[in-house]
Amino acid sequence: MSSPDASDRAVVQASLTGAADPEIVAAEARLRVAQLAGDVAELDALLADDLLFTGPDGRLWSKADDLASHRDGVVRFHVHAPESLQVRRVGDDVAIAAMRARLVVAVDGVEREGVFGYTRVWWRAAAGEWRVVGGHVSPLP
Repeated sequence: MSSPDASDRAVVQASLTGAADPEIVAAEARLRVAQLAGDVAELDALLADDLLFTGPDGRLWSKADDLASHRDGVVRFHVHAPESLQVRRVGDDVAIAAMRARLVVAVDGVEREGVFGYTRVWWRAAAGEWRVVGGHVSPLP
């Protein structure tokens, strides 16, 4: 399992443009590290079983789709450089994170580079762990 060290958390923390939210910054750092490492076990722990996520092509992804794409090497993150992050809490157990990040990602062997906008809905599960339950990513101009 890959876990973020202090420098990984600092990268995400440095992009924070709104109110401080250490729990969501830590969760976003874990997700970033897992994506870069292709760490399917960590992604499994971070994604809710009923995840709904819209990819940059408009396709709706489930947790199983996302895990399979990393496991099979269909998706490989090479660069994930957060530029800005805003977090808005909706009660104690739900947070919405909006991130702008420069990415280099290979999808089906074709490398794409650009700036992308993510919106993720984080939910605190009964065990206290934060999980992504929904989201969207799209290329930005």
